Amino acid sequence: MSRPLPIALVQAPSLADPLAADALDRFEADVTSVLRRFPQTRLVVHPELHTTDPTGLTEADAGRLAEPLDGPRVTRLREVAARAGVWLVPGSVLEAGAAGAVHNTALLLSPTGDLHASYRKIFPWRPYEPTTPGGQFVVADLDGIGRVGLAICYDSWFPEHARQLAWLGAEVVVTVVMTTSSDRAQELVLTRANAIANQVHVVAVNTAGPAGTGRSLVVDPEGRVRVDSPDAMPCVLVDVLDLDDVPRVRRFGTAGLNRLWEQFAEGDAPLELPAYGGRMDPATWRPAAGPAEGTPYSGG
Repeated sequence: MSRPLPIALVQAPSLADPLAADALDRFEADVTSVLRRFPQTRLVVHPELHTTDPTGLTEADAGRLAEPLDGPRVTRLREVAARAGVWLVPGSVLEAGAAGAVHNTALLLSPTGDLHASYRKIFPWRPYEPTTPGGQFVVADLDGIGRVGLAICYDSWFPEHARQLAWLGAEVVVTVVMTTSSDRAQELVLTRANAIANQVHVVAVNTAGPAGTGRSLVVDPEGRVRVDSPDAMPCVLVDVLDLDDVPRVRRFGTAGLNRLWEQFAEGDAPLELPAYGGRMDPATWRPAAGPAEGTPYSGG
């Protein structure tokens, strides 16, 4: 049995001037070009803040560029997804929230142009990123395909984030990235570690040069890099994920050995986690059922 998800990760520079009249026309032309080259693609993913801000975001920029999710930018991006007829993650946008808050928000748009899910970055890159943290982990079902979880850049540095998405039933963690600094090498390690520790696919697409450091990649549930970019040059990474690899690896173990989600036996005592004021409880340890296994879960 197989559940294929053909993906295209677009490692590209951010739009040079997101307020230019033709900025989203150029974005749509790029999506159209990708699908012309790779017509079987079902999910297209762009980097963090790809259509909203180039680099060097300041608090004044954030306030100037932020829009509500029913504003003109997201409305136009929804139209792009509908005309393309694919699942589209156009990176993240600056969302105008309540009481003047500005969130760094990833979007998942459906092939019919619906705003299927949105995720506010929980771990902004402090002290450098002037946005307000979100407070919800978000997973969503791609109809007839499987369940994805959304993450943004610095979230990858916090293992709790990928763990929570996997527990909510995510079979692939889609991470949009805008790393322009010297720590991309560490992020590659973390991307593989998050896949291994949670037995999920992880895909991460970074901004291309000259500002971004690139090196986007696709990692399978056993931590193997399936495809990657060796540098910061613009490129499109394509792959076909088999989402049934997730239950296979969890059943038989990573490398045929390690069954992380079967760690606890009946009668084991809960493990207290003082750092969180919580616990790992054997009664609630296993992930939620995905869409192929039980009732679909959608939202945060």
